[in-house]
Amino acid sequence: MPNPSTPSSDQIAQATATLAQLKDYLRTHPPVSDVLPLLARLLDEDTGVPILLGDVLRSAARLVSQQAASPETDEIRLIIDGLRDAAQEATDWHVLHWDVQRLSGHAFAPAGPPTSS
Repeated sequence: MPNPSTPSSDQIAQATATLAQLKDYLRTHPPVSDVLPLLARLLDEDTGVPILLGDVLRSAARLVSQQAASPETDEIRLIIDGLRDAAQEATDWHVLHWDVQRLSGHAFAPAGPPTSS
């Protein structure tokens, strides 16, 4: 397998900007039927954000562990543990893809005007 190219900070910014765009779109109260395909991609059990984020955090923890000065300080150990814990939590969210699939089997009313909170 060839080595992947290093993503640029602009590419990472674009990825987070896309997530922010989705967040803003959801706040417009679109029809659930329009949202479900987006959520299905976002939460895909193999390639969705939870799995990718978990893998990124796990890899970051491994890199910090491998490249930290020896012996590791308590602070570095806490950071590594925090990355690993966050990775596990993010990966656990992958089960949300089942919820999205179950929602697809339900009928939803068309979106009405937003209600004030």
